[in-house]
Amino acid sequence: MSHARISVDADRPIGSIDRRMYGVLVEHLGRCVYTGIFEPDHPTADADGFRRDVMELVKELGVTIARYPGGNFVSNYRWEDGVGPVAERPSRLELAWHSIETNAFGLDEFMTWCAKADVEPMMAINLGTRGEEDAINILEYTNGVCSTEYADKRRANGHEDAYNVRMWCLGNEMDGPWQVGHKNAEDYAYLAGSTARAMKMIDQDLELVACGSSAWEMPTFGDWERTVLELNYDEVDFISMHRYVDPDTQDRASFLAAGYDMDRFIEGIIATADAVGAKKRSTKKIQISVDEWNVWRLSKWNSIEHGFDPADWPVAPKRIEDVYTAADALALGGMLISLLRHADRVKTACIAQLVNVIAPIMTEKGGRAWRQTTFHPFAIGSRIARGTAYDAVVETASTPTERYGDVDQVDAVVTWDKETGTGSLLALNRSLTDSADLTAALASLGVSRVIEAQILAPADLDAVNTADEPDAVVPVSHPVAIADGVLTTTLPPASWLAVELG
Repeated sequence: MSHARISVDADRPIGSIDRRMYGVLVEHLGRCVYTGIFEPDHPTADADGFRRDVMELVKELGVTIARYPGGNFVSNYRWEDGVGPVAERPSRLELAWHSIETNAFGLDEFMTWCAKADVEPMMAINLGTRGEEDAINILEYTNGVCSTEYADKRRANGHEDAYNVRMWCLGNEMDGPWQVGHKNAEDYAYLAGSTARAMKMIDQDLELVACGSSAWEMPTFGDWERTVLELNYDEVDFISMHRYVDPDTQDRASFLAAGYDMDRFIEGIIATADAVGAKKRSTKKIQISVDEWNVWRLSKWNSIEHGFDPADWPVAPKRIEDVYTAADALALGGMLISLLRHADRVKTACIAQLVNVIAPIMTEKGGRAWRQTTFHPFAIGSRIARGTAYDAVVETASTPTERYGDVDQVDAVVTWDKETGTGSLLALNRSLTDSADLTAALASLGVSRVIEAQILAPADLDAVNTADEPDAVVPVSHPVAIADGVLTTTLPPASWLAVELG
């Protein structure tokens, strides 16, 4: 048994938690869209073809924003193919994921789905095979209010009101050699900058996200961000960051320290962005959009991605349908703690993806839908971790990992919403062997009671949820005491705790 002490100073907030922290990626990859959110023949389908069972889970998950249509998919996508009468829409070879895109679901369907799910849309633009003209056209179709060609096409397609999409991604992972239209940093920076300037001639209040490097293991990392921002500091508002953690490439102790890995990546991007800002003597701060993050057995996918049959282009095939373990849920909970700890600069975060494809929600075609293990920390966080994140100072023992050396055994973040008088304590015990007696001094925030405390402390870290056993891994109530603003509890080994405070 070790001891961990958390102290919080109400006069030291990290920053406000943007509602977009709880976003998702909806990409035309595998079964995310088709037989995921959209399946007109499903018994629960509504008049627009959306699965009601999935919609209910999306609302329970607490999704606030959805990035669309990709992902790698966007870099060869013609958005015009997915609007207008469905019978007249062309099918295309989808190069990123080697499949046929029928275009039965497109921009208008996505906007309708967002409205029904009460989710803000976030659009990505094809800067792989297209550029400024395409960006202007899709912006006009989506947000246009004047009587112009593309705005009138939207109206003719049955959507009178503009969608008023505020957030736009200028391409996707353009430093990746796997990307259709892959570019070097300068070529991308010039294209992104000219596209941004053109878009802001239409609407100067758009929020634009420039591509960061695809991963900090990439040889481009750092120099890519510096080049893009030096050329576009005044044109863009965000730099993107993507982070996937692969449990099959590391020991389990290192895997449970995924939040430590996330911290280093985020802080590296902040340092790079602020160095450019200092060089420019700018008071502006570039924010971070972590618009893809998750646990992903990427090494397994990489071993099969080049085995596609050149004569076989399936429609909505099963792709990257990882089944998540209890350990995966703990690691994801740790990554969420890291994101919240950087709430001053991380203003958007999208778990990738929403349904079936490395997703918290799984479905059967024509059948059931269920929650994966990773559904639970995200859903709890989106519900209770709102308002402001605070600098939680954690005094704790260390725990050894092969990848990072000794790391803090207990990691935590505290949030508080002054308007509702509620908040949260999220804590992860990374040790696989040792419990931790936890004390948290929260009186300065005005905390006086525990509304609810739930914990993921699985006896079997390899346990999974399935359609037949959807509740094999679920959070359970956990004893927590509070007196005079001091919270006390015990964290079992390998556990993630969420306490709702009042």
